[in-house]
Amino acid sequence: MADTERIDKFLWAIRVFKTRTEATDACKGGKVKIGGANVKPSRPVKAGETIEIRKGAVVYTYRIRQITTHRLGAKLVPDYAENLTPQAELDKLRAPVETFFVRRDRGAGRPTKKDRRAMEDAWETLDRGVSQESAPDFSFEDIPDDIAERFGLSPDEDL
Repeated sequence: MADTERIDKFLWAIRVFKTRTEATDACKGGKVKIGGANVKPSRPVKAGETIEIRKGAVVYTYRIRQITTHRLGAKLVPDYAENLTPQAELDKLRAPVETFFVRRDRGAGRPTKKDRRAMEDAWETLDRGVSQESAPDFSFEDIPDDIAERFGLSPDEDL
């Protein structure tokens, strides 16, 4: 077994990335770090080093236990890399995604800049009213009539 391996190949081998190209692109894009420094795809890694990989909002941390030159089965990965990712980072995966559904006429096309700004204003108004502590007396009358009419919001609808 080799003492070192390219970082892109190692990340692919321990199944952090689905393809070697994805691993290479992540290295080139500054999403992979060793010791706080960005690494190139060809950088050799050795046992004992700690790797940080940013995928979306989560920063995964792995410590290399052994080096491998071929792709591993999922059950064998813990023998080669120890996952040190803090629970706080993993909780970001479960964060609720807030959505705002806007009723649009069929065929109306993409929202204009004016429409987008009006949607953002409506969202901010609703967002301020969601918390009972911040605005216990929130009502739909707080939303400007032109915005409510444009997006089909009325007092009898539940959000």
